[in-house]
Amino acid sequence: MDAPHYPDLVTLERLQESDLAEFARALQEAFTAGAQEAFGQPQDELIPSVEDVYASCQAANAVTYRLLRQGQPVGGAVLVIDAHSGYNSLDFFFISPQAHGRGLGTQAWQAIERAYPQTRVWETHTPYFEKRNIHFYLNKCGFKIVEFYHHQHPGPHRDEQSGPEMLDEMFRFEKRMDHPD
Repeated sequence: MDAPHYPDLVTLERLQESDLAEFARALQEAFTAGAQEAFGQPQDELIPSVEDVYASCQAANAVTYRLLRQGQPVGGAVLVIDAHSGYNSLDFFFISPQAHGRGLGTQAWQAIERAYPQTRVWETHTPYFEKRNIHFYLNKCGFKIVEFYHHQHPGPHRDEQSGPEMLDEMFRFEKRMDHPD
């Protein structure tokens, strides 16, 4: 069964393996722009690393989407779907910096929710400095902050993470979906 099509909204398109390098560059551009906005200076390195993006996209149960508006790419998402438990995660989510402020992130998130109606809980993380993301997840998408990682309470994957130390401070968000029984 095909997913419903909403022509005025952001749609999801499964990423082809051949498009992974382009996807990683666009994701890095968006994440690095957020860090530059927060710190007011150019970053020495692109974030996240290409290796982290590839690992996320190629992980078990990962589903990677290009986000399209009127057929044009405006962002992307990497999801990890556990169809058995219904506990799914949003590993990466971005809207191209040139497309910010148009409601496309909210439309994209709604498309993701429509694509996975059996989800019981969504989980995601965002750095402490990313005020735009925090606002988006809390006020636009209905997530709740459930944990704050920092040097005295490191995240479960901190030893595996690469990149700048500013990523030590992260929020973990959850969105519990209401499903009638």
